[in-house]
Amino acid sequence: MSASGPALLFDLDGTLVDSVYQHVLAWREALEALDIELAVWRIHRRIGMSGGLLVHALLHETGRSVTAEEAAELQRVHTAAYLRQAGQVRPLPGACELLRHLRRIGVPFAIATSGRLDSAGPALALLGADAATPIITRDRVQHAKPDPDLFLAAAEQLGVAITSCWVVGDSVWDLLAAQRARALGIGVLSGGYGRDELVQAGAYRVYDDPADLLHHLDEVGVRLA
Repeated sequence: MSASGPALLFDLDGTLVDSVYQHVLAWREALEALDIELAVWRIHRRIGMSGGLLVHALLHETGRSVTAEEAAELQRVHTAAYLRQAGQVRPLPGACELLRHLRRIGVPFAIATSGRLDSAGPALALLGADAATPIITRDRVQHAKPDPDLFLAAAEQLGVAITSCWVVGDSVWDLLAAQRARALGIGVLSGGYGRDELVQAGAYRVYDDPADLLHHLDEVGVRLA
């Protein structure tokens, strides 16, 4: 069985796995370790950015500055706190089925995440990602979202022009990165952003979660050849 249509570049957290709130609480723990208090909703609004940009943005809201050593410590504590909660993370509805279906019909796809491999590893394992699955993590690019580097690298690894790829993400940062990469964006609501926000950030279509996208692949140009 073969299919025609675009290659799909997936974000990970909030798009394929239900991990956004574990990241939010891990960042809160990291900030509190430096006596920085910030409401969790403010942290959530930044999830999907690279860790360095997220820290900078959150500290800008508090008016607090940190040294390079403190910024590194924030990242370290966040990773440790997130990994302690990794056992609570689950694939989002339809995520594993969607990836299996794409493999079965021959649609190329990759996973591109702002997370580093040490924190993304457990979530990738939940999805059954193996050596044959193209995966781009923060460790492999100079800049993460909202810069386009992750998606450009994913398209390159697939051997597909970025203009022939569609980016699937749950946050405005994914969709802004997709626009900057010159890829079409598809939004999912499973990370907590609203439909209107995703559309305004450039989403051509918005679905509830991976299961909803699986049921509407024809709408995004994936069809059996």
